[in-house]
Amino acid sequence: MAADARHPLTPTVRGEEGTGTAAAAAPAPDPRPPGREWRQVPARPRPEPAGGPPAPCPPPETAAGATAPAAQSAPEPVGLPDSAAPHDVPQRLVAHGCWYPSADPDGRYVAFICDRTGVPQLWAGPLDGDQPHLLDADPDPVTEVSWSPDGRWIAYTTAPGGGELTRVLCVRPDGTSRRLLAGGEPGVSAHLGCWAPDSSAVAVTMTEPAPAGPARTGPDRPAATTEPPVPAHPGGWTERDGRAVLLGAAPLASVPHQEPQRTVLHGGPGAPPDEQEHRTLAAYLVDPEGGAAPALVASEGGAPTLRVCALSRDRSLALVRRGPRGRREALVVRLRDGTVTGSLRVADGDPWIGGFAPDGRTLWLRSDAGREFAALVAVRLGPRGQWLGHRAVAARPGCDLELLALGREGRSAVLSWNVRGVSELEIVPLDPAAPAVRGAGPHGPSAATGPAVELPHEVITRLVPTPSADGPVVALSGSRRRPGVWWLHQGAALRTPWSSRDEDAVPPGRPPVRPVPLRPVARDGLPLGGWYYRAPGRSAHEPAPCVLHLHGGPEEQERPVLDPLYHELLGRGLDVFAPDVRGSSGYGRSFVDADLGEGRFAALDDVADCAAHVVVAGLADPRRLAVMGRSYGGYLTMASLVWHPELFRVGVAVCGMSDLNTFFAGTEPWLAESAAHKYGHPERDRDLLRALSPMSRVDALRAPVLAVHGEHDTNVPVRESEQFVRAARERGLEAELLLLHEEGHEFRRADNRRLFRRTAADWIQRHVAV
Repeated sequence: MAADARHPLTPTVRGEEGTGTAAAAAPAPDPRPPGREWRQVPARPRPEPAGGPPAPCPPPETAAGATAPAAQSAPEPVGLPDSAAPHDVPQRLVAHGCWYPSADPDGRYVAFICDRTGVPQLWAGPLDGDQPHLLDADPDPVTEVSWSPDGRWIAYTTAPGGGELTRVLCVRPDGTSRRLLAGGEPGVSAHLGCWAPDSSAVAVTMTEPAPAGPARTGPDRPAATTEPPVPAHPGGWTERDGRAVLLGAAPLASVPHQEPQRTVLHGGPGAPPDEQEHRTLAAYLVDPEGGAAPALVASEGGAPTLRVCALSRDRSLALVRRGPRGRREALVVRLRDGTVTGSLRVADGDPWIGGFAPDGRTLWLRSDAGREFAALVAVRLGPRGQWLGHRAVAARPGCDLELLALGREGRSAVLSWNVRGVSELEIVPLDPAAPAVRGAGPHGPSAATGPAVELPHEVITRLVPTPSADGPVVALSGSRRRPGVWWLHQGAALRTPWSSRDEDAVPPGRPPVRPVPLRPVARDGLPLGGWYYRAPGRSAHEPAPCVLHLHGGPEEQERPVLDPLYHELLGRGLDVFAPDVRGSSGYGRSFVDADLGEGRFAALDDVADCAAHVVVAGLADPRRLAVMGRSYGGYLTMASLVWHPELFRVGVAVCGMSDLNTFFAGTEPWLAESAAHKYGHPERDRDLLRALSPMSRVDALRAPVLAVHGEHDTNVPVRESEQFVRAARERGLEAELLLLHEEGHEFRRADNRRLFRRTAADWIQRHVAV
């Protein structure tokens, strides 16, 4: 989408010198005030994949020899030209980031994502050497990486054009034999799952049209022909088993753990009309060599998520994560007949929720079932995968188990606990017969375990086990560090040589700022949280111009990590307060659910209460407050500007929803399914959605607003920013839209991220300057 007369809200821009950006297009006439230089990153040509679409393959056979129901368009590997490069490729970024590591079987080399060329790409290198090499030089951002257990393949997910439709590829560790596994067809998206223990297949999940065939609820049960009855609108929010249920929606069926459950199979003509209209998610096991037909693991019409997280060693059972956010659950699927033998609620956040013990009789999960905070749970399984019960074996009061990685031999696990936003790591033995473990306190290790491992920086983003039980690889980030990969060797944390050094985190002369935690209290007495960043050189008692930055989700949590946007704002003399309003994670399940339905009005008040807190504390100048945020934070930004029009001088809304009804009409179906639990049902709760929408109160807007959006964003369509900017301009207010090319809902390219933060900082600085 170029900047031209057809898109009057898109700023015309010029390329930046010295960043590798191509020359700018000629500017179109612009009626806005002069004096502003807008920049835009031009679209990049992308190579077409070699070969045609995957050829159809015969349906897989079950272990009993019968043909299993197969969803349409099963993936098949397609060869691609090799696209590797030596380690000394042009490096535009000195302060680059490295993240999402995956170790080889020996634990000596890791594949990882790195943006040293300006785009997150697939790299590999030794843990103790400085010679990494680029495995895929294509410009499509890489989002996930997984090294096969036998070391012969590296599977990874890319986002063509930076958009939301992804595809799964694999490549040899030397960069040869690159091939497309799934997601190459137009309109189809694919996501990476786990490897089979013998590396004979890797799981992928694809979106595809709902296939024909009867819907089934079990291997020997009749087809479902009607939807469950929808209860009358109760007029309020209800609780069921300690968790919120969507207003006006039918409750989820309660599933006893002792008996086999419904089969996760596709719907067809006999399925409810809603299901026929949605695309289907289908998970397959795909042979990267192409020697065996893909095997269907599970398929579900209208599903928001479906990921194969683990397979038992004998490949008889699969651990599948499904469901919308706030209602995720783990399923055990018996692959012989597709029966779901049990389910358990699992926490949001990291999708890698657990795995099987070597004998397949214990399932280890990161779960918050029946709990405020997620814990390590052991599920006992029978010989045919049936559930025999579960219990927590490692927990800490007031802390979530955020990341879980099982050791290679199944005798230990690496745990990362979220302690008020800061990570603590410990390694625990795995024994399902051991007594239940309860931590002594939020800062202490769990009982019967060793001491917590000392970390050089605040936040763990990924855990990777190695053959050495006490030597995992971890991805770390912190308030004074770019994301990097570290090796915990013999109790010491060793930085990989190819990760950025601390001194390279920011430009010389501007040291990164370490934030301090704040605990505001909402007007209804609910304790909130957040981190305050003080601009360098300012007196401790001097009220400062301050930017409230609101995170997305809403279930995300503000963490003390180096954010280049914050550093840009701090370098302009602007303080930053990044609060956690109700709905954020890290404070327990009740806090996450506190913004459901009409509770979102209280979340809007939380923003004002957080602003009041920093003003009363003498940190912020009440005459120079700005508000900005991305995704849900972009929605909160627009909503705060119209609910509290006299509070903020300026706003920057990034990929935000301005009208929840048009958002539901335009977003991806899977995201709508998840979002309905948070905001309200798009049909039954239209009045509530309208009342919560910034567009419904746009007449109250008083402050200038900058909207920023990725052109390929299908999670929150660009229309959401366009209509808010248009409405502001129609009311005589200063409003602009910056559209970033080759980006979706996430901004992944270094030049686009640089452009975004400089433009946002310019906008805020100009409007809060006194």
